[in-house]
Amino acid sequence: MAQDKTPPVEKNSNGEIVKKRLSIFLLITFVGFSIFFLGLRPDIFQMDRSPVMGFIQIAVMVTGLGILCLGGYLSMRSLWNGTSLSIAAAIGIRFISTGLVISVFSALADFFGFGSHPYPESLPYLGEWQVLGVIIGEYIIALGFLLMFPYQKIRIFPNLSRSDNSKSS
Repeated sequence: MAQDKTPPVEKNSNGEIVKKRLSIFLLITFVGFSIFFLGLRPDIFQMDRSPVMGFIQIAVMVTGLGILCLGGYLSMRSLWNGTSLSIAAAIGIRFISTGLVISVFSALADFFGFGSHPYPESLPYLGEWQVLGVIIGEYIIALGFLLMFPYQKIRIFPNLSRSDNSKSS
């Protein structure tokens, strides 16, 4: 049977490949944050054309949040350096995905037909309940990133138990 383990990352003496990958992943995260911020506050970039937050603005915000989550996941995953994830990190991945789904469906609720301003009857926009759903989704994403952090590798916490794989190295 094929194993679903990620191979360890090859690196030279200073770990340049790991640093390059991490910098690329952090760049993806920053691009996602920039797109998210553009969708959230287009007036800062002199691109605001409407007094309310319409479909295009919500779609840009949600797309940016998705790219931000992808870049953050890849960055956090690279910190594990090919070792197997802890149970908390695996749960963190699910929290990130769940938070993204909650945010997307909360933001686009009017367009899916279950929001307070459904599309055919009225002009859909991002209402206060939808904003609350997006914020709750963002908190769940943040909790997922906190759970995904490899706390066993930090030397500040020397008494944390390590897995059997890291003791044999």
